Amino acid sequence: MKKVLILGATSDIAQAIARKYAAEGWDLVLAARNLELLEPIAGDLRVRSEADIQTVGFDAADFSSHRGFYESLETKPDLVICVFGYMADQRLVRTDFDEVQKTIAVNYTGAVSILNVVAEDFEQRGRGSIVGISSVAGDRGRQSNYIYGSAKAGFTAYLAGLRNRLAKAGVHVMTVKPGFVRTKMTESLELPASLTAEPEQVATAVYQGVEKKHNTVYTLWMWRWIMLIIKLIPEPIFKKMGM
Repeated sequence: MKKVLILGATSDIAQAIARKYAAEGWDLVLAARNLELLEPIAGDLRVRSEADIQTVGFDAADFSSHRGFYESLETKPDLVICVFGYMADQRLVRTDFDEVQKTIAVNYTGAVSILNVVAEDFEQRGRGSIVGISSVAGDRGRQSNYIYGSAKAGFTAYLAGLRNRLAKAGVHVMTVKPGFVRTKMTESLELPASLTAEPEQVATAVYQGVEKKHNTVYTLWMWRWIMLIIKLIPEPIFKKMGM
């Protein structure tokens, strides 16, 4: 039975991904900082499927614990999906450097820390898939979320380099770039319905992308073209647009 390790398994997107993989017959290792929130999620999945569901504690910002965490897993996974993230209000991040550090630590440094460990294992084994949930916010810096976007831009570049490095070892690395997604993290925002994905849509895109060994997946699909247009806008014009 194939096994997937989901890092940051309490988020809405992660839960949808877990349900999708359990339904497709995979065993799951769900990892998150808050085990009290994680256990009911695992219990629900056990009722819904026949998959073997394990839960483990994992703190994305506790970098020194990452190698020990991964080495302690009884069976190493065939697929690792890095879902955890953190987005604070941009007005707060601009004035509170603790929030800046947290944004970078969770969205970039923590992801790089654990995936470096996973990459070593997969490279030695000569197989496996790594999925990183980045964001369209990393495609171009915008005043509305440039701290979060810059961390995601770094993560996107990291995944691209990791993909290039591990390709010769037979390891697949996929970058997922969601646009707007209807989750608890965005519930206070007014989102355009036609451009907003449900977590289940992201989960399906992840599953299909891994099966087809895609390099980069946008969700929803039109975000690829939206961001291409945004990236092509000349800087003098872009500065006046107030995005």
